[in-house]
Amino acid sequence: MGLSQEKFADQLGYHRTYAGALERGERNVSLKSLEHLAELLDVDPLDLLRD
Repeated sequence: MGLSQEKFADQLGYHRTYAGALERGERNVSLKSLEHLAELLDVDPLDLLRD
């Protein structure tokens, strides 16, 4: 079962619109946030940086 964008943003500590902008590549994410995001997704942080 997937997370809604709003719930996912809440878990990251971001507003839904900011999380959406990250998803669309309109915003940059800090390394600390990237690590947290990877932890939530249960993936290696480097996987989030690959094309």
